[in-house]
Amino acid sequence: MLRLKYDPEKGFFIMKNTIFKSKSPIISSIVIGVISGIVLYGTFVPETINADLKNSAPLANQSTLVKNGHLTICKLDRSSYEVVKKVKMMVTAYSSTEDQTDDTPFITASGKKVADGIIANNMLPFGTKIRIPELYGDKIFTVEDRMHKRKGHYQADIWFEEHIEAKNFGAKVANIEVVES
Repeated sequence: MLRLKYDPEKGFFIMKNTIFKSKSPIISSIVIGVISGIVLYGTFVPETINADLKNSAPLANQSTLVKNGHLTICKLDRSSYEVVKKVKMMVTAYSSTEDQTDDTPFITASGKKVADGIIANNMLPFGTKIRIPELYGDKIFTVEDRMHKRKGHYQADIWFEEHIEAKNFGAKVANIEVVES
């Protein structure tokens, strides 16, 4: 049986039991502190419980998020994006060369590193998801870069890794679909 006794002269709790016998108040205080810590940890730290749910099938292609203070559904299936707006644009291409960009050719205007699926446009906000179905089907592009202001709002520039790919792409007129993500 564990008994704690406070010794006012020493200012420590002294633990007396048959298992632990110590005349040192410092050791007794350390042991009491450890035991108290374990009890408090068990009391205040929530337990993680892994339970098998009866209906554990995930919702197909959906996850919830809060957007602009409203609960929305984020569609993970790229073909199921809802088209918000269609705009006819001139579509061109660029690569990460200083003659086509600025002095940081691998960083977009939004501050992200260039990657497949990056597109530049002056009208749409950063992070806007678009499709170009006539050229790329259901592939989703994200606006993360800008072009020179002389290009205006109705031109989109697709990023390519190789300069020759961008050059071979040329310039095409296509309908851009702005999609909700």
